[in-house]
Amino acid sequence: METKTELSFEQASAKIEDIVRLLEKGEIPLDKSLSLFEEGANLIRKCGKILDEAEQTVVRLQKGESGGPKETLFNEDQ
Repeated sequence: METKTELSFEQASAKIEDIVRLLEKGEIPLDKSLSLFEEGANLIRKCGKILDEAEQTVVRLQKGESGGPKETLFNEDQ
């Protein structure tokens, strides 16, 4: 399965699109369809993890009311 290699978000997303196209055609055997479905589900989880990590990168720390750090999203007004 290719999800063990380090795919970028864009590569994983493109692979998901390819899998969806193949499954939508309905021309492949059931066992291959199930295998592709499983691969697609793994890629979706991988993309979710990448997006979660990106969100954490966009969070910044600001000084809160008590003087301690307070997380805010990067695009929030100060």
